Amino acid sequence: MDWLNYHHLLYFWMVAKEGSIVKACDKLHLSQPTISNQLKTLEQSLGQKLFQRTGRQLILTDMGHRVFRYADEIFTIGQDLQHYLAGHQEGHLRQRLLIGTTDSLPKWVSYRILEPLLRQQQELQFVCYEDDNLEGLLQRLATYELDLVIADAPMPPGSHFKAYNHLLGHCGISFFFSGEAEAKKYKAGFPKSLDGAPMLLPSTNAALRGVLEGWFQQEKVYPHAVAEFDDMALLKVFGQQGAGVFCLPTVSQEDVIRNLGVHLIGESDDVKCNFYAISVERRIRQPIIQELVEHARSNMFAQE
Repeated sequence: MDWLNYHHLLYFWMVAKEGSIVKACDKLHLSQPTISNQLKTLEQSLGQKLFQRTGRQLILTDMGHRVFRYADEIFTIGQDLQHYLAGHQEGHLRQRLLIGTTDSLPKWVSYRILEPLLRQQQELQFVCYEDDNLEGLLQRLATYELDLVIADAPMPPGSHFKAYNHLLGHCGISFFFSGEAEAKKYKAGFPKSLDGAPMLLPSTNAALRGVLEGWFQQEKVYPHAVAEFDDMALLKVFGQQGAGVFCLPTVSQEDVIRNLGVHLIGESDDVKCNFYAISVERRIRQPIIQELVEHARSNMFAQE
């Protein structure tokens, strides 16, 4: 039986985590030639390239991503074991759940969907990754670098990745403004009052943008687009500072008002925001993911 050299794997894991051999050398207190040679030895033993060099950067290959996932599990469990043996924590090894979210998904919606995981922190550690490209998350899901993807759009038809959409639910849209006087003005006669109003819009990459524009045409209102944002968190900052009217899914309405200190103008159920869990399983079997999906369906979107 061929045994994996775990020292070589550790050096690879540290380089991948730190992003460079130089930083890994500082962490491991080893010389650069030592780590470089060990990485080459590991690649030779695996028969696969784990890194490709782009300029001065080391980028993980597809195989590198897969090996890193295993290495991350191995050495995280090892660290847990060290803590346990040292008496820093009681009990058992925790499960790790790797979750990807699109950055067009409002952060408060992400929080409410994932919040139930906090109740299992003694048994579970979850890791969140964000990407502005759903396709990139699906690729990582297909190679088992992620256990689940949460998104505001389904996996597109014709996608070459083998994965399945699980609808969590849907809700309407709420509109907000920072200043109280302006909010009252726009609230009167909503939604017609939005005609010509300064508006902060999600970019055309966001699923919300398409349905929002359709609703504007339906209501025959044409707001003045002040700015567009790929990053919904940045949109909220501008909205909080009074740069314009902005909208977010109604499911996050109370969180937005309480945390940003803004005022509700109005809401519409004619604009539907859909939310999905995407997995490699047609029928979800992992108990933790099952519970997460069922909690969102029965609590967040029960009224729908």
